[in-house]
Amino acid sequence: MRPTTFVLAGGCFWCLDAVYRITRGVTDVVSVYTGGHTGHPDYHSVCTGTTGHAEAVAVTFDPDIVSEDTILDIFFTGHDPTTLNRQGHDVGTQYRSAMFPADAEQEQVFAKAIERARPLFEDPIVTTIEPLGTLYPAESFHQDFYAKQPFNGYCQVVINPKLSKVRQRYAEFLEPSLLGGNDGWPR
Repeated sequence: MRPTTFVLAGGCFWCLDAVYRITRGVTDVVSVYTGGHTGHPDYHSVCTGTTGHAEAVAVTFDPDIVSEDTILDIFFTGHDPTTLNRQGHDVGTQYRSAMFPADAEQEQVFAKAIERARPLFEDPIVTTIEPLGTLYPAESFHQDFYAKQPFNGYCQVVINPKLSKVRQRYAEFLEPSLLGGNDGWPR
């Protein structure tokens, strides 16, 4: 099978970036801005909430190693899809829960993933399926942020609990060589 790319937004892109970089079969993760109405956004403009763009990740994976369903189930584990335009203290449309399908087939796969996730949450899922627009790669500082800044307060307080949750549910899909480190997980 050919590699597949899903574009997913679940709050700050640092979180999903960290989760997918340890997932077996993922060949690339790029933090991007997408879904907005302005050209060439940057971090400062997106943070204003006026560009319409979401912080997202473009996750490329080998479906022979990790299934589409697993990638999407990890997405719903790695963020809270029940909070509108926020993840914890990150508030604004740029932190929305959204999926950006590349075609009608992906749109169907995404819709099924939302339905599959519904029973796992007490509150309604607010994840949207939006047209895939232009992907604007985020600044280099944001790419693989967790690996570069593991002791950053945000990483310790926000990302580590998400990584732990994903590890508990999806350990068999994670790359063993990447599980040890500065995230507080037992080795």
